[in-house]
Amino acid sequence: MKKVIISALLISFLTGCITAPKWVGGADGQNGKTPLETYMNTITEDELKTHLFTIASDEMQGRDTGSEGQKKAGRYLIEHYQKIGLPFPPNAESYYQSIESKYMKSAWSPNLPDSENIWAYFEGGEKKDELIVISAHYDHVGMKNNEIYNGADDNGSGTSALLEIADAFVQAKKAGYTPKRSILFLHVTAEEYGLHGSRYYTANPILPLENTITNINIDMIGRRGHGKETNDNYVYVIGSDRLSTDLHKLSEEANKYVGLELDYKYNDLNDPNRFYYRSDHYNFARKGIPAIFYFDGVHEDYHKITDTPDKIDYPLLTKRTKLAFATAWKLANSDKRPVVDKDGK
Repeated sequence: MKKVIISALLISFLTGCITAPKWVGGADGQNGKTPLETYMNTITEDELKTHLFTIASDEMQGRDTGSEGQKKAGRYLIEHYQKIGLPFPPNAESYYQSIESKYMKSAWSPNLPDSENIWAYFEGGEKKDELIVISAHYDHVGMKNNEIYNGADDNGSGTSALLEIADAFVQAKKAGYTPKRSILFLHVTAEEYGLHGSRYYTANPILPLENTITNINIDMIGRRGHGKETNDNYVYVIGSDRLSTDLHKLSEEANKYVGLELDYKYNDLNDPNRFYYRSDHYNFARKGIPAIFYFDGVHEDYHKITDTPDKIDYPLLTKRTKLAFATAWKLANSDKRPVVDKDGK
């Protein structure tokens, strides 16, 4: 009888071990690494290069807002999300958020054709109604005098990073490591002409804006900027502490997994370049949503026909993409959302 009881207890114990959750926040058993490290390391130079050589190819004709080249690049993004099994958001009818030309009028920009943001949705777990938006503009300035402005760094680099980050999250979820919060991968249009795509999204969010806990914006992360030509291990961080001390601390904690030099030069309130106001994160920040902007600085090929994919520093692009992933992972799994404790100034 004792043997039967012991056997039953052993079977029960083993069954419990088999059916217990795989992950409770520590190492996942893969060489002692945490899930963050395991899936961060699925982001590779080769895959980023494949995406970027396509997105910034001559075939895309510089991805001018609303042009056929931009639409072709958009189809490439959608095909990737379909391939990895990432759907468009709930309540959306497709991967497109259409924006009419009349919305994108400004005093200083040309008359733009109708265009569209592109979005893909990753559903989280226990806090799935809370959302992280990871953004990158996928437009550039098109062609001038029959010359193609490929926009490899601006912003083929950020666009490619979103695809790799999405892939890493999908692989994690398939393996049983579902983050608590949901993520929207948002490729915005018309950044080059006045941040119109992100402005449109924040005015017409697919999920309630008050549920968006943070925007991570990635715009130009593939090169070394002026004054950093010999530095192969840095990234400029802008905005992380403008609205939330929590977000700033979390970003620095995430960097412990990557080890980049975080340079806050352009986060200075007196920065004459005013980069804080010049990319898509700003439309989230002005709505009171904590936002962080990863950036490489301006280089000699900025907005020139020489911004081509062969000039990208792929090892550095990979490190910066991993940092954005690590930040998103920590945000997605934190117990509490970042507290807004500052006024944005």
